[in-house]
Amino acid sequence: MAYRIRPDADFTREFRSVAKEQLGGAVTVLEERPDGAHEAIHSFRKNLKRLRSLYRLVAREVPDFQVRENERLRSAARSLSAIRDANALVGTAQYLQQTAREKQENEALGRIVAILARRRDWMAEAESGLEQRLMETSDVLNEAIGCLEEVSFAGGHRKNARMLAKSWRRTARKAQTALAACHGEASAGDFHDLRKRTYDYRLYHSLLRDIWPGAMKAKRDAAKDLVEDLGHIHDLAVLCELVETEPQLFTRNDDLAHLLDAIIFRQQEDRRQALVKAEAVFADDPDDEAQRIELLWLTAAN
Repeated sequence: MAYRIRPDADFTREFRSVAKEQLGGAVTVLEERPDGAHEAIHSFRKNLKRLRSLYRLVAREVPDFQVRENERLRSAARSLSAIRDANALVGTAQYLQQTAREKQENEALGRIVAILARRRDWMAEAESGLEQRLMETSDVLNEAIGCLEEVSFAGGHRKNARMLAKSWRRTARKAQTALAACHGEASAGDFHDLRKRTYDYRLYHSLLRDIWPGAMKAKRDAAKDLVEDLGHIHDLAVLCELVETEPQLFTRNDDLAHLLDAIIFRQQEDRRQALVKAEAVFADDPDDEAQRIELLWLTAAN
């Protein structure tokens, strides 16, 4: 089953099916690890992000379930975050190298990539009990699958439509608030907040795509593009923090200078580009959007 909730089907069954698919996929990749531990953890975290967005969509109807399961998923992700973060830093350096402005910068960033890859591999080898932690996380996710049986949504299409509209309105308003904070002297945290809200917004378009397939896909694609830009901004900030906390990693001063210069340039460019895209993605009034979602859901359900 795709990551979607069909409006003409039983909402409880659809919700459980989507959640079980994400949880089951996460369990499988953690246990089998076809592309190694690094990719398994990366895939597992993507499954959990989709789940947490799904649970936020229905939070008003099942608040206790959402709070409890959100904390369960957050704790599961946190237990494997160090390896994921180390791998993400390698990807960030590769992103900088791909956008290098001159040969010397490209070569310096290539050496930075190699340093961060060695650091990642060393951390994975030094990580005590990683195998056991992966299995324990798998057990936690299986428990989460069992808890889905307690969730049900009664009241019919109209009640579900109102619930979805309220969640949509809340997320869009939070996104616009986050976007406003990103203008002027914004911090990396401001852009990260916008990224989280955009991620939910994008996945809501995916979950409810059947109510207006063409328009939902266009908006979902635009939000996905924005999420990627905002992700680069966050990862560049994390790389900056690493330079400050572990300067001993970077033994060549000229390479470090190229790295810092590339980070500053890309942060400025990515922020400028992200703001332009975000203004377009969140141009609609949240109340109007929510009302449209409610009407479209009811129409598709009938």
